[in-house]
Amino acid sequence: MKERARELKTSARRGSRADKAAQNEAAVLARIAEMPEADRAMAERLHAVIKASAPDLAPKLWYGMPAYALDGKVVCFFQSARKFSTRYATLGFSDKASLDEGAMWPTSYALRDLTPAEETRIAALVRRAVLS
Repeated sequence: MKERARELKTSARRGSRADKAAQNEAAVLARIAEMPEADRAMAERLHAVIKASAPDLAPKLWYGMPAYALDGKVVCFFQSARKFSTRYATLGFSDKASLDEGAMWPTSYALRDLTPAEETRIAALVRRAVLS
């Protein structure tokens, strides 16, 4: 919660949108750089895949995790395995993501490795998530 309070305080500071966007991306990249090697490599690839798949998504920190937002609302986020001492990392989607499929659909995905097949699937999910 302290991290989230710090994030909100930082985002409230004055400055141009371009400056804030650059600061937010720098903060995300810095957080990724702090991760252990396995999580860092995965987070770096995810960052590249998400930015290429949905350029309208803006990187930002969300509860200390790399996240990607549309119009200020988080659509998806990466949770490293180490953050919660789990055996896998997670790619999660918020309720703002347009992933609805009938009455039930997944909102997060466990990630052990990123192969080209997973990257393709993630790119498709991210593109679909930002559709209105």
